[in-house]
Amino acid sequence: MKILNVTLLLLLTTTLKASDKPNILLIVVDDWGWRDVGYMGSDFYETPNIDRLASEGIYFTNAYSASANCAPARASLLSGQYTPRHKVYNVGTGPRGESEHRRLLHVPGTDVLDREITTFAELAKKQGYATASMGKWHLSDDPLPYGFDINIGGTHSGSPPRGYYPPHPNAPGLEDAPEGEYLTDRISAEAASFIKQNQDNPWLLYLTYFAVHTPLHPKKEHVSKYESKEPGSLHNHVNYATMVQAMDEGVGKVLDMLKALDLEEDTLVILFSDNGGYGPATDMHPLKGYKGTYYEGGIRVPLVIRWRGVSQPAGESDAIVTGVDIYPTIAEALGIKQVDQVLDGISLLPHLKGVEIDPNRAVFWHFPAYLQSYPNVVDEQRDRFFRSRPCSIVRKGDWKLHYYYEDAAIELYNLKEDIGETTNLLKAKPQKARELYDLLKDWLTETKADLPSELNPEYDPLAY
Repeated sequence: MKILNVTLLLLLTTTLKASDKPNILLIVVDDWGWRDVGYMGSDFYETPNIDRLASEGIYFTNAYSASANCAPARASLLSGQYTPRHKVYNVGTGPRGESEHRRLLHVPGTDVLDREITTFAELAKKQGYATASMGKWHLSDDPLPYGFDINIGGTHSGSPPRGYYPPHPNAPGLEDAPEGEYLTDRISAEAASFIKQNQDNPWLLYLTYFAVHTPLHPKKEHVSKYESKEPGSLHNHVNYATMVQAMDEGVGKVLDMLKALDLEEDTLVILFSDNGGYGPATDMHPLKGYKGTYYEGGIRVPLVIRWRGVSQPAGESDAIVTGVDIYPTIAEALGIKQVDQVLDGISLLPHLKGVEIDPNRAVFWHFPAYLQSYPNVVDEQRDRFFRSRPCSIVRKGDWKLHYYYEDAAIELYNLKEDIGETTNLLKAKPQKARELYDLLKDWLTETKADLPSELNPEYDPLAY
């Protein structure tokens, strides 16, 4: 069976009207939930700059990360591939959670992005672009071998270097951080400086904020504002709110630099989150779940794309899109007609020009590992020990199927009627379940996915 949206060749399908060598600005926010932004109705967090970007571009309400947690999601962004291909399945390769609670042995995968994979930065560099990675990297010790000329702050760590305030002794380019400097502000300033320095040449900037990842270190100047603000019915976490505001201010600073240098029409801007929001601090209601779960709250995320002169008038899109679509979108913007590796996504540039994406498109997830629960946050996951146990997921059109390897459990939801995944329709819709299950099995076979199957000898079914 040929799986839709998997191709060895990336074909240029539209004639672009903007610069032949547009600048590329990919902004990735860490652990930023679907509802953690003003245009999606947050009633406590403030994101005026991102809201402005959404009003000037296309914002997607059915956008997904390719994984429910950081490292695999970023590997999919950089490679254009689903997890079975690059095999970064989890943060680290060791087992997560208590062994007595794991029925199967996890698939460790790798924690380093394979150097044989061509990243979108390498594509840009071959086209004569200046390239920079600023902020979180998480896929090896250093992003420079992956096509980046500049690295500010990027290491193998998934967390901010010793928090959001100095010192940052082991973070490249941040060793000189003055006392009291907020990390998000510094990353934003470095990004704006890079754009200014390269204004006369094409550039690609991977601006990958540590915010709003833990630790929840607030921007001190904003604390009193949110302490005195009326709590929202959905959101009310003061420290998290200050971090969201600092990130939004940074996005505003970068966008203002584009405007000041008259680069807005020559720059493709993509704003994305690597996975769902941090459960103990925020809420994605009406979605179920949070970072680390494969319910909607763990994988559905904000996505905004703006390219003046190419995009149709601004607005909302309910097209089903996912993290593996970012790579082919960038490649097409670069004018690349062929990429010599499998790409699992589609370019979104035709959609920006009004071409409809198949509403019955199928998208996939594969997580053959375990991710332990947050302390005291267990109400939107399958059991109290793990946010996710080994699973594979498919969404096609309005329908979504979960398959869990430990007990061969299947959950089937109609997201149009039940976005909160409250009612398992497996028994009511067995034919639909069979259709999606067969589709998922074929995809797992086609991608040569590593399947967890070996029993864990330390598992204790009575260890509750």
